[in-house]
Amino acid sequence: MAAKIMDFDKALELFEPVLGFEVHVELNTKTKMFSDAPNSFGREPNTDLAPVDLGLPGSMPVVNEQAVRYSISLGLALGCEIAQSCRFARKNYFYPDLGKNYQISQYDEPIAYEGQVEVELEDGTLVQVPIERAHMEEDAGKLTHVGGSAGRIQGAEYSLVDYNRAGVPLVEIVTKPIFGAEHNAPQLGAAYVRTIRDIVRALGISDARMERGNIRCDANVSLRPRGQEKLGTRTETKNVNSMRSVERAVRYEIQRQAAILADGGTITQETRHWHEDTGVTSPGRPKSDADDYRYFPEPDLLPVVPSRELVEELRAALPEPPAARRRRLKAEWGFTDLEFQDVANGGVLAEVEQTIAAGTTPAAARKWWTGEIARLANEAGCETSDLVEPTAVAELQKLVDAGTLTDKLARQVLEGMVAGEGTPQQIVDARGLAVVSDDGALIAAIDEALKAQPDVLAKIRDGKVQAAGAVIGAVMKAMRGQADAARVRELVLERASAPEA
Repeated sequence: MAAKIMDFDKALELFEPVLGFEVHVELNTKTKMFSDAPNSFGREPNTDLAPVDLGLPGSMPVVNEQAVRYSISLGLALGCEIAQSCRFARKNYFYPDLGKNYQISQYDEPIAYEGQVEVELEDGTLVQVPIERAHMEEDAGKLTHVGGSAGRIQGAEYSLVDYNRAGVPLVEIVTKPIFGAEHNAPQLGAAYVRTIRDIVRALGISDARMERGNIRCDANVSLRPRGQEKLGTRTETKNVNSMRSVERAVRYEIQRQAAILADGGTITQETRHWHEDTGVTSPGRPKSDADDYRYFPEPDLLPVVPSRELVEELRAALPEPPAARRRRLKAEWGFTDLEFQDVANGGVLAEVEQTIAAGTTPAAARKWWTGEIARLANEAGCETSDLVEPTAVAELQKLVDAGTLTDKLARQVLEGMVAGEGTPQQIVDARGLAVVSDDGALIAAIDEALKAQPDVLAKIRDGKVQAAGAVIGAVMKAMRGQADAARVRELVLERASAPEA
């Protein structure tokens, strides 16, 4: 039975939304957080393993130094203080995705704390999101429920567990309660996660692909009646895996909770599952408090004590903040708000920037990455960056600018590039796709078309220039599209006006 929801604007009249986000970022280290097992994606299940990942007796964890450096860099990029000393803790819970029945995490002593990140909304509004902490931990394995509904455990015949992901380094970023978002609450959720993704990509510490689970967001939403200071009961929608879904999940929870509260009901503090197909959330489990996890210091690991020299070295290497970078690039490229949103929302900011750096105009780079490349990626169900390199796109555009290719021919070359047929020039040569630039060949095709369509020739001579379209079409067909339509039009009008035509 579908839950009752309230109109979004009505919900905002009655209640103030308070948000919170927990974003998990998988780090792209070569090995796992506490073992030397490979940290990779897409391998055969249960092949990237070491004894400590399975919690086998006698196995001892060892901290991944690179993961610590990455975590510090991320904390600094979030404006956090870096702890002079921090330690790991055991978070105890029984679930098949961690063989040792506890997760090594951080509790009361995180690596980074008390930060703030600037988030830019689509209309240019800047929002300061307060960061409570960013702490290191290990990821859990992956469970696949077979035979149930939509991959859920409910009604499943059995479950399969893949421990390849168990022990992968994670940083969990936890915000403080976010007030004042109001009608922008859903958009802010998506913009915040996008900002975190941009930060970790700029740092080079994560592949940051949500469809692979490199970034996962838990969205906390609570409502309180207007004028009331006490916070409402929150729900936590788990593992939302796209920007659009974060926005939709926040909006839905506001509408669902408002309907319950307006009818005199109470909100259950619980985790909830997001259903992409129906656009609703459903109950998960009652939300555990910290006491339920029986945290205690990890006895097998010493405290992490980063030197101040290391912290300052990593601070000096920080990239430009995402919001500032977007403002700079938008101004440099001369894009309108809508044009820049297409690039940013498409997740191709870096690709467009690199294509421009390789010698292409901003307009051409945007056209390729938000147009044909995005279409091909959508058809293939992959990231745009998986299909082609920015330098290759720039080389393709140079062939268009030089008149070697028309836009239509360039799209055929792009398909060849995606298929792995070689560089743009190699594909042009192999497929014979270059534009016919020999006027003699074009004139011969034009004369043939004019001869076949004497009525069209008469119309052109009577001043009905638009009739030339029929001849141009015939010539382009005869030349298999390998002609410049503008040049063909010029020659058609010249030949039509000539006495011997």
